[in-house]
Amino acid sequence: MVLRKFELEAKLKDDNQLIQTGVLRNEHPFDTSPEFHDFLMACRRGDLKRCQELISEGVNINGKDAYDYTPLIIASLCGHYELVQLLLESGALADPDSFERERAVYNALNNKIRNLLLSYDYTKTADPLQYWSTHITSLLSREIPPTSDITLSAPNEDFHLHKFILSARSPYFKRKFAEAPDTTTWKLSHNVPVEAFRIVLRYLYLGDLPRDFVTPRSTVTEEEVFKGIDKLCKQLEIDKLWEAVLSNDRRLARQRQQDEVARAQDQISAFFRDTVLKHKIEVDTRKAGQVKWPQHNAIFANVFLQADEELPEDDTPEEEEEDDDDDESHPPTPNGGGIPIGPAGSSKPSTKTPKKPRRSTLYPVHKPFLIRSPYFATMFASPFLESQPSSHLHIIHIDCTPPVLEVILSYLYTEVSTCPLEHALDLLYASDMLLLDALKSKAAVTISTLGSGNTNALVDRTHHHDDGSTTKEKVEQEPINVYDVIHAAWDLSVQRLEEFCARYLASRLEDYIDEKEFHDLIAESASRLKARQETDTIELLDDIRYYLGERFRLRFEGEGLEEMLDDEQFAEEEYQGLDLEGPDVGLEELAMTMGGGEDAGYVGNGDEAVVEGVDRGDEGERGGVVTLGGEVVEDEFASDAVNYHILVEKIDRMLESLKLDA
Repeated sequence: MVLRKFELEAKLKDDNQLIQTGVLRNEHPFDTSPEFHDFLMACRRGDLKRCQELISEGVNINGKDAYDYTPLIIASLCGHYELVQLLLESGALADPDSFERERAVYNALNNKIRNLLLSYDYTKTADPLQYWSTHITSLLSREIPPTSDITLSAPNEDFHLHKFILSARSPYFKRKFAEAPDTTTWKLSHNVPVEAFRIVLRYLYLGDLPRDFVTPRSTVTEEEVFKGIDKLCKQLEIDKLWEAVLSNDRRLARQRQQDEVARAQDQISAFFRDTVLKHKIEVDTRKAGQVKWPQHNAIFANVFLQADEELPEDDTPEEEEEDDDDDESHPPTPNGGGIPIGPAGSSKPSTKTPKKPRRSTLYPVHKPFLIRSPYFATMFASPFLESQPSSHLHIIHIDCTPPVLEVILSYLYTEVSTCPLEHALDLLYASDMLLLDALKSKAAVTISTLGSGNTNALVDRTHHHDDGSTTKEKVEQEPINVYDVIHAAWDLSVQRLEEFCARYLASRLEDYIDEKEFHDLIAESASRLKARQETDTIELLDDIRYYLGERFRLRFEGEGLEEMLDDEQFAEEEYQGLDLEGPDVGLEELAMTMGGGEDAGYVGNGDEAVVEGVDRGDEGERGGVVTLGGEVVEDEFASDAVNYHILVEKIDRMLESLKLDA
């Protein structure tokens, strides 16, 4: 352990020297921005929703404050397991050789977090664009399915390439292809060795540069190859390649490679917006099939993807009507302007009540990026209609809304996927259909983080008490429909969402326990186990019971107060020694006073209310608190003890009514 510490300190000293000289990039820069400060505060509180929002807005997830604390260290120190998991999945650096990872492990509040940090695959965070860049590199040699639309011919070798990637990466190619978008072959100069072309293309496609630029079979010298690379760098306007060629230090070479991948991501992202998103076509769904684009078009698109807007709940799909006019539209101009849509001839008269036409959006997309999805890779490699030659672009219908499809396309093209909570569930189903497991996981993360908070809207909530009375109060509207989420988790086998729903229901159980939909959900969970026996348990209910226990017991652990939950009344001396200022002290203050600290993981039920009209004139008197059963008790501790028993009893009565023994 001493040797390990010495090695880390020596490495840290060397890195600091390189950072100070400007040779090595600082991966954990000092950040004083208000956004980063807000992020650190959210990490201290364990606020998943706010952390996810700030990550989506681009906050520096690997920055550090004046005390050298990174968000990962703070989340680990404060014991927020789900937040540590979110930070790692979002790109928080966790290299085993880094001082920050060792510090996070050493300061972890519990073994659960410590084991997560020790077992996590750090390569996922060290290079989050690894899979994206590897796919682009593989296009150089991938033949099935065929995606190439331009061939560069050398004297003894042909390179099958892609106009979109070449145009995005090189200003020279962008100008040339804009002038002649129908170009399919290009002869390379005989004055430049083919070895130089290989290295330049490898660089453009984000591949690692070879150590030996000249092989034993080469007929040219290394000097001639270097001269050829220099000439191509100037012609194609890719100056950064020369720096990579001259680099000998492995660590600096890796940093330059990461910088180049990030630069390529920005280039392809900008080209994606200027082509795919800029030229999307919104049409009447019935006329979507009339859109005609030639295969050789100004933005090099290979196929159309169609997404239909969501129908209102009270509408039913209208029968498609055929047009008598079969004329085709004219091809687009080379500059990409004036995208034509098929004839707008009048459709046959309908006897149905006129409704607002359903709209669809067509996206002109590129096969090299679509085949990141195994769904499209199989489609284009098989004898389906979409893979057959055609004079016009095929239209492929995707069962999702346009906003969801744009998130999917953004992920396929750039690895960036920011999805609002309102579309996350649809994205979950669509990514499962397209076999995009990574995007499916990101959708699940969005739901389990943003869905854990509340909205600002207020709704009426009715509470049913054991004495038959009911009370109403205004509560914040919940951001998700937990019933839809749990069914999606079951349908798509997403364990993360199953756990999230159980934790979500446990934290609000008093709001759901009396609903018929909740009873049906428990019955459905029981029926999911085939040939269920009397001794079998109900998985969802088991998880709810577990998180319910965590909800009421977590902040009492280690304080000798667990027995409070087992007694409806407990002695006054249990809390006489607490230094409480004023009668309105809440649960967070109680937890802090008892040693939990400012960052204790307090989770309250959110429905406790101080009884109005209680006399608070004397400093020694304490206000009453209403329990779920309508009973008035002395403080929040007593309320929690009573509420826990009430909820457990309601679960038992529900099982009796459903004739389930769990």
